[in-house]
Amino acid sequence: MSIQFSGMIGHRLASEIIPAQGPVFDNDYITRFAQTHEQAGFDRILVGYWSDQPDGFLVAALAGVATSRIHLLLAHRPGFVSPTLAARKLATLDHLLKGRLAVHIISGGSDAEQRRDGDYLTKAERYARTDEFLGVVNRSLTSEQPYDHQGRFYQAESAVSAIKPVHGHLPVWFGGSSAEAIEVAGKHADVFALWGEPLAGAAQTVAAVRASAARHQRDIGFSISFRPIIGATEAEAREKAAHIYHTAKQQLAESGHHFGLPKPQSVGAQRLMDAAKQGEWLDNHLWTGIAGLVSGGYNSTALVGTADQVSDALLDYYRLGIKNVLIRGFDPLNDAREYGESLIPLTREKVAAEKTLARSA
Repeated sequence: MSIQFSGMIGHRLASEIIPAQGPVFDNDYITRFAQTHEQAGFDRILVGYWSDQPDGFLVAALAGVATSRIHLLLAHRPGFVSPTLAARKLATLDHLLKGRLAVHIISGGSDAEQRRDGDYLTKAERYARTDEFLGVVNRSLTSEQPYDHQGRFYQAESAVSAIKPVHGHLPVWFGGSSAEAIEVAGKHADVFALWGEPLAGAAQTVAAVRASAARHQRDIGFSISFRPIIGATEAEAREKAAHIYHTAKQQLAESGHHFGLPKPQSVGAQRLMDAAKQGEWLDNHLWTGIAGLVSGGYNSTALVGTADQVSDALLDYYRLGIKNVLIRGFDPLNDAREYGESLIPLTREKVAAEKTLARSA
């Protein structure tokens, strides 16, 4: 498999360095943002989930009808929609998008944020619920006959879905770095998503998830997330990183926005904070500045350098078996366009050359 690139779209222009602009559901911006990713050569775009923001199903629907090729990856938190209904909603959206949908399951890394929507389960209980949720969703999307389900969190009688995914299977991506998350991912996920850790930590996670999947006689793919900062020279890229850091620090102080932090239950956040404590610059061009600033609360590590240097760094992760990369910038729309001009095609060329060399060896 060649390397795959995912982007991430929001429902209005905003980032750590750009104050939120426009209406909270900006139809024109969502449309332009999705189309920019498609034109830049991305394979898919992630639509995120927040407890206080617009519904991702509708953001994904708008982005999908505004495009024709790019795939959509919809973040979803189990617990607020019954799995039988969630299955039908996902399959219906997949038909609207003509088979371009995958779902990214996130069980929730913050008790406080979960409680905004009335969820008072513990972290361990949330993962147990996710396990059951995915089992029911899969059964609804594959069973041709009505079925009963009596579980710890869900019950259903004569459940059946008349609508199935266009291609027969809805790909499941999975986020979470705890032992509970890795166990559930090994059982259900097609792709396990990591935040941008140093190479050694990423290799450890890949090994642990593969072992979990093997216990269920399954294979699993991997994705990793970075915030590339590209310059004509390495010095220019580092100057951009320094500017981004100071601008973000000032904006966060002025706005009081905390990105849902802290997330004491999130092992992923803890791992990014551990990386930040190792140093601001790690491995080959990995920058932890923003991760430290936001306490590791989301995919906030960056690869900083020329397009050639950043593509080489991505190749190091590809060699670990991580064949999907999610990249998003601090100037979201313009950075997506820039990635399509240089980073994406260059990285694909290097992967293709390496695969050709391996076949001839």
